Amino acid sequence: MKMLAVCAYSTRARALFGLILTAVLAGCSALPTGDSAVAVYDFGPGAVQAQPSNRMAPLPTLALGEVLAPSALDTLPIIYRLGYSDAQQLRPYAQARWSMPPAQLLRQRVRETLGQRRAVLNLADGVLAPPGTLTLRLELEEFSQLFDAANRSTGVLRLRATLTHPAHGGDALLAQRSFVLREPAASADAAGGVRALTAAVDSAVQQLDQWVQQTQASLPPR
Repeated sequence: MKMLAVCAYSTRARALFGLILTAVLAGCSALPTGDSAVAVYDFGPGAVQAQPSNRMAPLPTLALGEVLAPSALDTLPIIYRLGYSDAQQLRPYAQARWSMPPAQLLRQRVRETLGQRRAVLNLADGVLAPPGTLTLRLELEEFSQLFDAANRSTGVLRLRATLTHPAHGGDALLAQRSFVLREPAASADAAGGVRALTAAVDSAVQQLDQWVQQTQASLPPR
């Protein structure tokens, strides 16, 4: 009888061990893999070579404020819309996000590009700007991947830029302009949306740079 009890106990122990081992293996198989990890994106490295140094910047100094954006769009998850179904709904990709909020990425790109031929100052730094320095403020109004069909989408960027100049009692409005860019996505996924939005940002920044230059050039000499 004792032998039978020992055998029964051993059988139960082996069965329990088998269940535990199965649970452990199942848990290991549920760990994230490289394919399921979240992909992190930005607008790319930008300029990878140093610009020629010039002690006298060829264009007037510009002060750059913070870029404003609605909280629904200024999030880390990459946002897309289904234009053929419900364009009003913002949908985040589950496995893709930005490295920082889009407004910060945009500001970084603007300062990098406009700073190639002028000094660009941060308003928050408290650096004393030369007299008459213009201030550029930006509002990001739309920043999403818009699907016109299940296999066709574009990166959509809508940006409002405002230039002000110093005046008694504060800054006075000098000029304002909206920029709307749409760039086709090469693939109907987050990676395609990121490339399309990056192309839209770069096109918008180039247009913005030209607009700022034209506005500064139109001012009477001080």
